[in-house]
Amino acid sequence: MPFAGPGPHSVLVASPHEALPVECSVAPSVARPLRDAFHLPALDASVSEARRLVLERLREWGVAADSRDNAQLLVSELFTNAVRHTDSEKVSCELWVIGVRLRLEVTDEGGGEPLQRPCGANAVDTEGENGRGLLLVSVLADEWGIRPDEHAQGHAVWAELPCDRTVD
Repeated sequence: MPFAGPGPHSVLVASPHEALPVECSVAPSVARPLRDAFHLPALDASVSEARRLVLERLREWGVAADSRDNAQLLVSELFTNAVRHTDSEKVSCELWVIGVRLRLEVTDEGGGEPLQRPCGANAVDTEGENGRGLLLVSVLADEWGIRPDEHAQGHAVWAELPCDRTVD
C-alpha cells in the first residue's frame, strides 16, 4: 500500500472494525483513517523508543496534547508487558486515527505468561509491580482487549481512546 498523508510513514487504511474505509469527520483533508506501524527489539530500552515514535507520529497527525499523553502511557504499558512477560524477539505497534478515535495495538511473538484482564481492584497487587499496568490501560482506554496475533502464537493487545485534534 503506498504511503500517503501528513507523515512519511502514514498510510490510509480501512478501519479495523469495518470492511470499508470510514470518512474522517475531524480533518476534511484526510478522507480515510491514518495508520502507522513499527517493530522494535523486545528490550527494555525499546519502550522509550516506542513512546517517542508514537508521540512523533501523533504530532504529525495533529493529535491534541491530552490524547498524545494518554496514548504514550498506553503504549508504554502495553510495550512493557510485551517485553517483560513474553519470549518475543521483537514487538510490533500499530496506531490508527479513525475519525475521533485513536486505536493502539501492540503485538508480541508469544511465549511467557498469558495476558489477562484485571478483574477489579482486588485482582491488582497495589503494593507490588504486577497488575497495575493493565489497570491503568482499563482506566485510560474506553475499550481494550486481547486477541491472538495473526499467527496464533503471540498476543495483540489493543486499546481505543478519544482522539482530540488540534485546530490549525
